[in-house]
Amino acid sequence: MKTLYLECNMGAAGDMLMAALYELLPQAQKDVFWDTMNRLLPGVTVTPRQAVTCGIAGTHMEVTVHGQEEHSHDVALGAAQDAVHDHVHETDHDEAHHGHEHHHHAHEHHHDHAHDHPHDHEHEHGHEHGHHHHHASPSDIAAILAGLDVPEAVRSNAKAVYDRIAAAEAKAHGVPVMQIHFHEVGALDAVADVTGVCLAMHLLAPDRVVASPVHVGSGQVRCAHGIMPVPAPATANLLTGIPTYGGEIQGELCTPTGAALLAHFCESFGPQPAMEVAAVGIGAGVKEFPAANCVRAFLGETEEGGREAISELVCHIDDMTAEALAFAGERLLEDGALDVSTAPITMKKGRPAWALTVLCRPADEERLAKAVLRETSTLGVRVRRCERYTLAPSLRTVETAYGPMAVKVGQGFGFRREKPEYRDVARAAKDHSLPFQKVWEDVLAAAREDRDE
Repeated sequence: MKTLYLECNMGAAGDMLMAALYELLPQAQKDVFWDTMNRLLPGVTVTPRQAVTCGIAGTHMEVTVHGQEEHSHDVALGAAQDAVHDHVHETDHDEAHHGHEHHHHAHEHHHDHAHDHPHDHEHEHGHEHGHHHHHASPSDIAAILAGLDVPEAVRSNAKAVYDRIAAAEAKAHGVPVMQIHFHEVGALDAVADVTGVCLAMHLLAPDRVVASPVHVGSGQVRCAHGIMPVPAPATANLLTGIPTYGGEIQGELCTPTGAALLAHFCESFGPQPAMEVAAVGIGAGVKEFPAANCVRAFLGETEEGGREAISELVCHIDDMTAEALAFAGERLLEDGALDVSTAPITMKKGRPAWALTVLCRPADEERLAKAVLRETSTLGVRVRRCERYTLAPSLRTVETAYGPMAVKVGQGFGFRREKPEYRDVARAAKDHSLPFQKVWEDVLAAAREDRDE
């Protein structure tokens, strides 16, 4: 199983993650990545630069907007964020890469550059970006993403990441999501970071993404309304359910954009699994610290299954039609639920009803619980937190008499399971006017023969 492991010993930010994943790409895909990223947004240029941190060579992904590099892109939030994120960070990470060179900047944009971004912070960086930009609303950002010339999966993932960030910022500042807005230049900068990571993930196509516990840094950040702790409120919201830790390094090491990307793509967090590593990517930050300021990405093969934390959301419903409940299930899956199921039950007064069960990652628990309340008629949702053992899933293609057919694979703990992809079997059965079971057995036989060769 192709596994991507992200080591976040110095936190994470959009450009650091993008650079680390870029290093993993074979040269042909690097060319595709570079060509795609540099024609997406007018005036935006993405350039990989060689960088060294504590003697370790890596890549810094330089993003410029009309020739100007925003030293951070932590998703530049204006208005609500302006009031709260006009930081003069008294901490320092590569916040110059995080979206806030907290310590020495004077920007008023908020983005996310791997410890090199200007949050909406007054970075007293040595350059006084006092420029005032137009603002972009969440709907503006959605329109930008919808118009990007990238595969649909990339657009969908980028939108989901932005939705996480906007929701986290709105919660942090106690305002509706639509009142959040982004500075124009910082927004383009951050769109490049988010889209770049989503595009690199699409090109790498890992079966599984795992990350280490996230180092968030320590200290405080002074903003227009007072002094905030690290991690900043929005980052803390995004990292809910994800193992994090502080330390002696002063600064905001994990940015909102970095946190949102990790929460969206990673299925679990913990030590690196036993894996045969094929490639290592290093995304370097700009700032210097006693420790190497980078995100490392390991791409390789794993075979064992795993154990992971899981949240189970349950409610009982006796006043929805079958059609409405089926639609709700579809929406919950689109929102990121791992599984949705219903079972018939009998409620008080002998009323027939349905037990709706939604499985999700702990980081998505609150968001999906609200989605259940939104999409169904229930007045409450119960939460059970548990763990599950899983076989590592993957997908392979085998040649059959019906053409190429997808086969799902699950393996680990000494077990291996294979079964044909239902849709491929159903399509072939219709096309050849054959019973479903006949095609199913033929594909299984082809898969066994292919595996034994």
